[in-house]
Amino acid sequence: MSPELEKYYDARLAMFDTKGWTDLLEDVKAMESTVNTLDGVTPENVDFKQGELSIIKWILNLQQQTVETMEDLNADV
Repeated sequence: MSPELEKYYDARLAMFDTKGWTDLLEDVKAMESTVNTLDGVTPENVDFKQGELSIIKWILNLQQQTVETMEDLNADV
């Protein structure tokens, strides 16, 4: 892994250890329960709802994805 890429992932891992990250995840999990419903969905806004859920799931899985990517990159060395 290049030094620049290593710094990038080290910074991301450090972010995951902050209270701000923990607070954000709590907020996003609460959002997920309110967004992950078909209530009020119309054909006109279904794409918007899918986009919201996509971003929520990305945020909730970011830490695991980061760790797995780092493991894959380190295995290639």
